Amino acid sequence: MIEDQIASNLSQVRARIQAATERAGRPAGGVALIAVSKKQPASAIRAAYAAGQRAFGESYLQEALDKMAGLADLDIEWHFIGRIQANKTRQIAAHFDWVHGLSDPAHAHRLSEQRPAEAPPLAVCIQVNLSGEASKGGVAPSETAGLLSLCDALPGLRPRGLMTLPAPADDEASQRLPFQALRALRDRLATPERPLDCLSMGMSDDLEAAILEGATQVRIGTAVFGARPYNRGQAGAIATADH
Repeated sequence: MIEDQIASNLSQVRARIQAATERAGRPAGGVALIAVSKKQPASAIRAAYAAGQRAFGESYLQEALDKMAGLADLDIEWHFIGRIQANKTRQIAAHFDWVHGLSDPAHAHRLSEQRPAEAPPLAVCIQVNLSGEASKGGVAPSETAGLLSLCDALPGLRPRGLMTLPAPADDEASQRLPFQALRALRDRLATPERPLDCLSMGMSDDLEAAILEGATQVRIGTAVFGARPYNRGQAGAIATADH
């Protein structure tokens, strides 16, 4: 059954996180798992929730909203990890707890202005493009301080840390380099008032390298859910059946 498979997968991922945390000499419980559920049906999220998972990452807004509606009975912490578009900021601000990948000052203003007054400030991680790849989102390391300062001044946002999506690498030593660079940048920019306690980095293939370099959140999709395609046309039926 898919429920059993997802529970088994989660157990294996948690064991990897624990082993890497111990190897790094870090205290237990310092790394949060974000289960990246984009392109997965609501039933898969419900199965992961039943296995103890609470934080889920989505990248496609309408798909996420459909699933949120069908899973409204669950106490889920929703993370937006996709590219932000200006016409989507109102819904992101209204429905998500975290945003990973903020890199545009205009989006920062919109998210803050559109955050519901009754909601706590939206937790944000600034996406940093360490490699300078044009195909990747994120600000240059030299621009990160300015965007953080802007977020500090926006009442609807709470800057929590930095996020990166490095190019794939074959060996652990190479995988660790960009994560090391992000941690060093965070250390330079953190202040007592804004400790930047979150480093969102590491996925299914490189979570160990990320944890060794200080990751506090790892974003894991394939290792939790497998590569099952999401059928947008079935979203409503799945959500209704699972509710």
